[in-house]
Amino acid sequence: MRVLIAAIGAVLLAAPAAAQMPNVNLMPEVQSRTPEEKEQDAIRDKAYRESLKKIPDTKTSSDPWGSVRGSETPKTSGSARPKTKTGSSAN
Repeated sequence: MRVLIAAIGAVLLAAPAAAQMPNVNLMPEVQSRTPEEKEQDAIRDKAYRESLKKIPDTKTSSDPWGSVRGSETPKTSGSARPKTKTGSSAN
């Protein structure tokens, strides 16, 4: 019985708070477009598609140093560096 009274009390306390909430429409009505707006969109889309066709296809490599480097790069080995002694006992 106490649980029922507590549930009714919670509902009675929550009702005024729910009445103060603003009416929020999460799904606003979809506005239809006028024929002029649809025509402008079609013209804009057509111009965009035409501009994409004007972009040339790149078939060559985009390596800016390709002409400077040879076709085969030399391989460096770890033993090519001169070895230096470190420490205080250098004889």
